[in-house]
Amino acid sequence: MKNWISSFAATTILLATSSLAFADVTASDAWVRGTVDGQKETAAFMTLKSSEATQLVKGSSPVAKMVQIHQETMSGGMMKMRPVKALDLPANSAVELKPGTYHVMLMGLKKPLAKGEMVPVKLSFRDKGGAKSTLEVMAEVRELTEPNAPMKMDGMKDDMKMQH
Repeated sequence: MKNWISSFAATTILLATSSLAFADVTASDAWVRGTVDGQKETAAFMTLKSSEATQLVKGSSPVAKMVQIHQETMSGGMMKMRPVKALDLPANSAVELKPGTYHVMLMGLKKPLAKGEMVPVKLSFRDKGGAKSTLEVMAEVRELTEPNAPMKMDGMKDDMKMQH
């Protein structure tokens, strides 16, 4: 009987310890680029930090039909935007999603987004062990004219093109 109790206690401690290894992800300074009438896409930006190595794998929002993780790069004088399957979040390191790099793309907008609105964005993560978690972020809509809100088009040369 004493061995059974010891085994039970050891198993309980092991289970409690393994559940503590789950990644704790936080988001800060979340915002969404405002839109104009008829615009069907926009982007959300924020800084993500995880206590354990994990990946941002998908998103959803009630304001959009589809949400994807995108990466923006320059290649051969052309700005390219493409979806990525996952974005790595190293343990205890801040990963900034900002214009010109990674961002959360909101596609098929159901209505225009005006300055001051709060947009819920649900982010899904998967850690290296395959465990899944979610985080609901409230992102404030910023006007197109605010600093860092518009896409940086003024620095593009005449021979540069944008591809999406």
